[in-house]
Amino acid sequence: MKNSMSQLAGRLLYFVSWCFQQAGVKAPKSAWVPSYAVKQNVIYQRGEFIMQLPRSGDVFMIWYSRVKRPAHIGFVERWEDKWVIPVEGNTNDDGSREGDGVYRKRRLQRQVWAVSNFID
Repeated sequence: MKNSMSQLAGRLLYFVSWCFQQAGVKAPKSAWVPSYAVKQNVIYQRGEFIMQLPRSGDVFMIWYSRVKRPAHIGFVERWEDKWVIPVEGNTNDDGSREGDGVYRKRRLQRQVWAVSNFID
């Protein structure tokens, strides 16, 4: 049986939410990616550093024009000059947001719509 989009989104955000809960970090508990773009927590948006450089444990979001909102989320592991090394749930080798596991990826910074910090 194929998964519905809401089931897939739920698994992805469950990964992010579960990790934060295990670490005792206060963060949204929602299956809605935009809920992680809380204004006071956003440190980077569309190429602009607002508060600080993204660090390990920050949450990044990718905008999907088709749905007109951020629709993929994961953790920043490392922020480099042009690249982001994230850890993403519910993705695959091709970087889909409708994947089959947790993967370490390599994405261009320009793919990242926003980054939020819930740790500091």
